[in-house]
Amino acid sequence: MIRYLKLVNFELNRFKKIYFTLLVLTLLSQSAAVLFQTRSYLKRTFEIMKLENLTEKAYVLEYGGFYFSYITDFLLFIGPFALSLVALIFYIFLIWYRDWFGKNTFVYRLLMLPTSRMSVYLSKATAIFLMVLGLVAFQLMILPLEYKLCEWMIPETFLNSSITINSIINSSDLLRIIIPESFSLFLIYCGMVLMIMFILFAIILFERSYRVKGIVMGVLYIVAASTMIVGPVYFGGDYLYLEEKFGLLLILCICITGLTLWVSRWLLIKKITV
Repeated sequence: MIRYLKLVNFELNRFKKIYFTLLVLTLLSQSAAVLFQTRSYLKRTFEIMKLENLTEKAYVLEYGGFYFSYITDFLLFIGPFALSLVALIFYIFLIWYRDWFGKNTFVYRLLMLPTSRMSVYLSKATAIFLMVLGLVAFQLMILPLEYKLCEWMIPETFLNSSITINSIINSSDLLRIIIPESFSLFLIYCGMVLMIMFILFAIILFERSYRVKGIVMGVLYIVAASTMIVGPVYFGGDYLYLEEKFGLLLILCICITGLTLWVSRWLLIKKITV
């Protein structure tokens, strides 16, 4: 366990500079989006008030108050966070191929450590999973700060009193996906992230074990896994209740995750040599 935790810490340290850069970029970009959109809203609002000779209250009655969706729909707000997610997806491949193609083929030193090869595998998966959770937690943490900045910029008369953190999350399709509304849904999302990551890891190991043939085998594995998930739920859709569909999907995902871990372990132990 201690060696596994050391490997996790090692993997986190290797990406921490880029990771913290992504977090800072997200914070600065979203703060800039708040400032830009609030100033644009106020400029447009005062122009209309002047043109139609309206008071602040009359304007709110006529056109409505300020909604945070004006900000969350802005590319400058969602762009950096989406970029961070794409970077983490890319890192799923980089975390393996960097060790293979970097200086002195570092992966061989990792696989020759006096510990199970699955510890190396799981440490890489854990590091990426923790960074995904950290990114979501960071976004959830800075949302109240961004709203406070919005409150500071927008006069109280124009602010919609019904704005809450939940309403802010629901105002953005991206935020609604990455920040689930219940703990059970959060656990489901975590399971889906882990399953997809393990499948991508398996594809990488297929390619490293069989080269070109491995790419074909990896693609076929994705097709087979997707068929196993979608097929029974889709074709049995007319005969199953919603709860039964969910239960079947959950069982299939658990089975595929377990099978993927077994395949990855077999490839690491039997096919990848040092």
